[in-house]
Amino acid sequence: MPARSHRGRVDPASLHQVYTLPRPKVDLATGLSRALARGDLVAWFDGLPPQDAEYKQLSDAYLAFSAKASTATPVQAIPSGVIRVGNRDARVATIVEQLAESGYLPSSTGPLAVAPVPTEFPPTATPPTTPAPMIYTQAMAEALKGLQTDYGIAADGVVGPETLKVLNLGAGDRARALAVGLERRRWLARTPPPTRIDVNTAAAQLRYYRDGTMIDQRKVIVGEPGRETPALSSPIYRLVANPTWTVPKSIQNGEMANVGEEYLTAHNMVVRDGWIVQQPGPSNALGMVKFDMANDQAIYLHDTSAPGLFDRSQRHLSHGCVRVEDALGFARILAEDEGVGEAWQTAQDSGETSFVPLPRRIPVRLLYHNVYVDDAGKVAFRTDPYGWNDPIAEQLGFAKASAKRAEAQAIDIGP
Repeated sequence: MPARSHRGRVDPASLHQVYTLPRPKVDLATGLSRALARGDLVAWFDGLPPQDAEYKQLSDAYLAFSAKASTATPVQAIPSGVIRVGNRDARVATIVEQLAESGYLPSSTGPLAVAPVPTEFPPTATPPTTPAPMIYTQAMAEALKGLQTDYGIAADGVVGPETLKVLNLGAGDRARALAVGLERRRWLARTPPPTRIDVNTAAAQLRYYRDGTMIDQRKVIVGEPGRETPALSSPIYRLVANPTWTVPKSIQNGEMANVGEEYLTAHNMVVRDGWIVQQPGPSNALGMVKFDMANDQAIYLHDTSAPGLFDRSQRHLSHGCVRVEDALGFARILAEDEGVGEAWQTAQDSGETSFVPLPRRIPVRLLYHNVYVDDAGKVAFRTDPYGWNDPIAEQLGFAKASAKRAEAQAIDIGP
């Protein structure tokens, strides 16, 4: 049990072909022996799991949802069927309750409370056995867009099949997700580097920490299902201004197998020694900057020539690398923080492919956390886009999830 508390019950290496995030290390035998000698065995056990505030908050949420799931009367699933603004539907009241419970609407007693649509029944008539229909309003649709955005569904405010899958998640589903999230955190070293970049691939978000304080965050685009961004710990060691892109053979022999000279010319590409290479410029798939990382998986952060994709709710769209929103702005922040701002500006202005080494490597952790504490200090839930949580949950004693997974969408040929 102590080992499970400290390093988790599941070995991530048994689930992932690539997993290079450092695991916690502890001498359990020595620690147990000392705890027995001091007579503080309970305190020693309590100190084995992560001690940070986020872990504590997620743990408290797990206990709360578990208790609710064990005592609450099972809620009947909201029936299928599309609902749009202005529609009258008996399901609206339940939808509003779910949105309020998940934090997307204030309490149902507030200004957005639903009211039944007047019926034709006189006051003395026996009321119908089915709930009175409610009007689905624009305010409700706006709240629903928040949920849709968070769960990677097209944020149109329409109650459709994929949205209903999320609305039908109950306390037990959320307890399951929290249990998996806590297990993933037990896999991690207890003290992360104070200066680092954390990319949450489940939520497609990046956070930059400097000396233990988060100073920047932004959207990212990560690998689509089937081309997942792996769980890596890998540092950025240099910035590349105006990069070229050497097309991987998997893409060259796949999506680009039948392209001709006209396509290559239109995309500023040439063939060198049997490899297709895209020249520097705004149309380059890597954009205007590449953040070179030291790993053997050809995974790195970079800019993009398609910034409009950051507006999408579901951003699992790449071939595995991480595209960074406003990557030039992010590169400028890193360069200035590392004291090479002037060298970076010169390299960027040259228009040529230029390399700016960083005085010290900046650790990057590619994490997969579909439950986490958001900027407002609340527990946030996301989908399991890669389907990576099921094997963990099953080993923790849970059934398979019913939550929606992101679906691969072929957008472009970029990394």
